[in-house]
Parts: sequence; C-alpha cells; structure tokens
Amino acid sequence: MILSSDRPVRLAIQSTPCHLRVVRAALEKMCELAGLDGAQAGQVVLSVDEALANIIRHAYDGADDRPIEVEAAACERDGRRVLEIRLRDFGRPVDPGRIRPRDLADVRPGGLGVHIMREYMDSVEYRPGEGSGTLLILQRHLPDDQGACDE
Repeated sequence: MILSSDRPVRLAIQSTPCHLRVVRAALEKMCELAGLDGAQAGQVVLSVDEALANIIRHAYDGADDRPIEVEAAACERDGRRVLEIRLRDFGRPVDPGRIRPRDLADVRPGGLGVHIMREYMDSVEYRPGEGSGTLLILQRHLPDDQGACDE
C-alpha cells in the first residue's frame, strides 16, 4: 500500500492561499488510494483546507510567507486503520481549551472551520509544537478494503 506510517507523504508549503490548491489535489488522490469514496474524500479535503485557512488567519495573522508542514499517512490507531494528517505551523500557539466552533444558529460568512473538522474527521487533536507553533492531528477511519498503489 502506498500510504503507510513508515512512508508518509510530506509537503512543505508557504502560508500563501494559492498553495492550498496543491495540498487539496494531493489529499484528494491520497484519499482515493486509501479507499475513501468521493464524498468521504471531499470531507477530508474540506477539513484540511479549513485547518490550513485557520493556520494562515490565526497562527500567522494572514502572512503569506510562513512555513506549514503537511504530512499524511495511513496507519493503525487503536486497532483501526486511519488516514492521519498532521499540520505543523510555527506561528502563535493554539490553546485547545479556547477553541470553540461558532454556534450554527449564528448565520454569517466564515467561522465554521472547527465545526467542519469535528463533523467530518474522527479525531481532531491540537498539540503544542516543539519550540513554537502548533501540531494539528486529524484522523479519518479507513474502510477495511483499502486501495493500494499498482503503479
């Protein structure tokens, strides 16, 4: 299988919004290889896109030249196969206790990233980054009949 914890896919991008397209395209293909259907892949991609937008907006105050590391791998966690995506920034640290999704009754543009991540991912975990910043770990359970790379 191409996606495994001993061979993660790693991307290093800058915090410019145009780089998010590259991450979305790579994740979409990875989800397909891991056995997720189109709708499930869309949920994972949207969750990661929202997380990256939050990093740019909140950790980096909109700066478009700061580093973001993206790592994705299929691995086993608690007896289940998961697609694990790690997003690492080096900006203002996140206090997980202060992260609250906006009330859905509050209808206005933006502010739904945390709600989307928690709705579509099976696990959302914020950890302090080594030295600075934040490590966000997103996990999505994989079907038992995962795809493999035959190329």
